[in-house]
Formats: sequence, structure tokens, C-alpha cells
Amino acid sequence: MMGNSTSNDNQDEETNQDLINKRRVRDSRLYVEIRPNQWPIVYSHKYNIGFFEAGMLAEDSVIEPIEATREDLLVVHTKCYLHSLCVPCEVARIMEVPPVACLPSCLIDHFALKPMRFQTGGTIIAARLALEKNWSINIGGGFHHACSNKGGGFCVYADISLALQFLFLENRIKSAMIVDLDAHQGNGHERDFANDSRVYIFDIFNKGIYPHDSEAKGYISRSVPLNHYTDDREYLQKLASELSTALGEFNADLIVYNAGTDCLIGDPLGALSITPEGIIQRDQIVFELAKQADTPIVMLTSGGYLRESAKVISDSILNLRAKNLIQLT
Repeated sequence: MMGNSTSNDNQDEETNQDLINKRRVRDSRLYVEIRPNQWPIVYSHKYNIGFFEAGMLAEDSVIEPIEATREDLLVVHTKCYLHSLCVPCEVARIMEVPPVACLPSCLIDHFALKPMRFQTGGTIIAARLALEKNWSINIGGGFHHACSNKGGGFCVYADISLALQFLFLENRIKSAMIVDLDAHQGNGHERDFANDSRVYIFDIFNKGIYPHDSEAKGYISRSVPLNHYTDDREYLQKLASELSTALGEFNADLIVYNAGTDCLIGDPLGALSITPEGIIQRDQIVFELAKQADTPIVMLTSGGYLRESAKVISDSILNLRAKNLIQLT
């Protein structure tokens, strides 16, 4: 009898949490209407990443995101974790910048956490836009090392998990595929969706670098580990073959594409050897396969630690437009 009582209590608690989160999603102010002249591309100078597609779009034709609030973040994150972000040492650990521990919390929040909350809001908006327009891009986000109860690797908020949970709670989707092509293993969303049959995780990553999260690797649906300095030819062949197989074995209502550019040759953290042309081809392959599968796709620009990253992202988006893989409808 005690066992059944405990089981029922757990079910009631889970149901209550679901109801609370549904209310949070219902009351969220993150969603905005898209005007006819606007592309489903989300970006703000508040992201503090110094990027804009010069020559492609006017600033008034992109979507300005809204900052994710504490209530929005609680859809995935624990109260204990969000409270820990008031401690400078904890933020310094997550961001891997020790001097941050010496700064007042108010400065850390304004200059570091607030831009990430805007990018997180941008990912949530972009995911919904993808369902409406068949594609979208958030020029930011992709904090794939953060999960519900901790952060790491420069990632504070679990924007990928949040975007999908918002859509699940609204019954807008029943399934999703995460295609993570950042050079690092996406251990945050892997932990958040551990053994969740609604989410298929496809992850290509350098097996010799951070985060070395063996437990999270067990939650990857299709894992493609790479050696240091893998080049274009091997990378693109594996991507096309393995992603085709993944899309053939799982029917997703949405693809979340984490398109990190830290796999660029010379990136100090990615330790891969993909050329700028290889990145452009990579993105084209993913969008082409999404189109063949007739599946909406939201692209997040994620990690990249070279000056060239912004130009490569811009050139890739222009290529997607030239190939009619993205268009204003």
C-alpha cells in the first residue's frame, strides 16, 4: 500500500507541475506577431554579440526578441538553480571566466546574464515562427551545455529545452529532432530529454574535447563522434549519410538545428578543421534534408570563437536564400 501511495503522490506532483508550467507558457509575453515585411529571423543588439546581416536584410525586417522572464525560465529550470545565478562564483564557473567572481551581481546580471535571457527569448520565439513559416533563424542562442539544474561551458540558460517544452505544453508539436552540429557534445539538452521518446537527438561532436559527459552520451539517439582535426570531406559525408538515416527512422514535427561554427579550422576550442565553405555546405545539407522531410526547421547559431564566424554565418544564410531554402512567404 505504501508503494502505491508514493506512486500516486508522484503522479499528482507531476500533474501539478505540468499545470503550473502550462500556466506559465500561457501567460508568457515572449511571442510576437510577425509583420508581412519581416523575415522569420530573430536578432537584437541586446544579444551583445555584434552581428548583423549587412546587405541581406534591413534591421526593421528582422524580429526583435523579448527577454525571457524568471517565470519563463522556470518552465525548465529549477528555482534553486536560478537562485544560484545570484552568486558571482557560480556564474564565473559556468562562463569559465574566473575574474567574473570579483564583480557585483548587478553588473554580472546586466552585462552577461541579461543578453543571454534575450537570446533565450529569441530561441523560444524562433521555434514557434518555424512552425508558422516552415523555417526560422535565431542569430544567437544554442546554449546546449545548460540543463534544468546546472550550467556550464558558457551556457547559462537551456534555451533549446525551453523552446521545445513551450511547444509541447501548448500542444503545438508531439515530436522534435535536435540536430546538434556544434563541435562540442550537447550534454545539456541530452540530460533534459533523457529517455524522452518525443525527442530524437542527433549529435556530431569532437569526442576529445569538453564536456566528456559519458552519462549524457547515453541519451543521444544517433551519435557521430569525431577525431581532432576532422576535415570537410569526412565531416560532410558523415553528416549527409547519418542525418538522412536519422530522418528516415524518426518522424519529427520540428527540427532544432544547433549550428555552431566552433568546428571552423583554427577555432581554439573546437579542434576540428572545417573550412568556411564546409560550414556553408553543412548548413545547406541540413536545410535540404529538412525540406525533403517536409519538416520545419529552426536554426540557432550557437558557439563560435573566431572573428570569421560572423561572416561565415552571414554568407551561409545568404547561400540558403540563393538556393531557395529560405524565403519570405
